[in-house]
Amino acid sequence: MPDTHNGADVAAPNVAVVYHSGFGHTAALADAVAEGAREAGAAVDMIAVDSMSEDVWDRLDGTDAMIFGCPTYMGNVSAGFQAFAEQTGRRCMEGTWRDKVAAGFTNSGAKSGDKLSTLSSLAIFAAQHHMHWVSLGLSPGWNSSMGSEDDLNRLGFWLGAAASTDVDAGPDQMHPSDVQTCRHLGRRVALVTRQLNIGRALTPAVAAPAAS
Repeated sequence: MPDTHNGADVAAPNVAVVYHSGFGHTAALADAVAEGAREAGAAVDMIAVDSMSEDVWDRLDGTDAMIFGCPTYMGNVSAGFQAFAEQTGRRCMEGTWRDKVAAGFTNSGAKSGDKLSTLSSLAIFAAQHHMHWVSLGLSPGWNSSMGSEDDLNRLGFWLGAAASTDVDAGPDQMHPSDVQTCRHLGRRVALVTRQLNIGRALTPAVAAPAAS
C-alpha cells in the first residue's frame, strides 16, 4: 500500500535524469530511463547538463535521486559531463547531495568501448557527493547458446546500464535491448528510492558526522 497523506503518495520519489549527449544517442537512452522511472511512480525531471541555469541547479538539489548519463569518449566520460561535474565542487564540500540515490548509464560504438571506465567514473563522482549508488540489478544476457542479443543487459554490465551503437547509426537506430535495459534502470532506481523514502519517514536519518 502506498504511504499516503490526504491522498498523496508521500514516498513517491523525485528523480532527475542528468545527462550529456553529443549526437543524440545518450538523449534517447535518457528518455528510456525516464520512462522506466515514471512507470514506477516517480516524478521525473530531465536535465541536460550543457544548459544549466540557477533554476536548474535548484531543481537538481531538490531531487531524491539522480541518474547520470553520458557517452563514453576515449575511455571515459564526455567533456560535457566532466564540465558539469567540475561545477559541483561547492556542493561536494557542503554535502548538498548527501544520501541522495544515484545510478548511471552510457553508450559507445564498440561493444566494450571501455564503458566500464565511464560507469566507474560516474560511481566515483556520486561517492564523492556521499550518494547511494544503485547497480543495474540484472544478470548478464547473451552469454550462453540459449541467449540472444535481444536479452536485457546483452553487454553484461553490472555497475550501470550500457549501450553499444554503430557509429554510423542515428539515435533512432539504437539496439532495442539496450533501450529496454536503460528503461529497467529507471524503474529500479525509482523503486529503490521509494523504499529509502519510506524508511526515512519511519526512522529519521542520523546526522552527518562533523568534519575533523
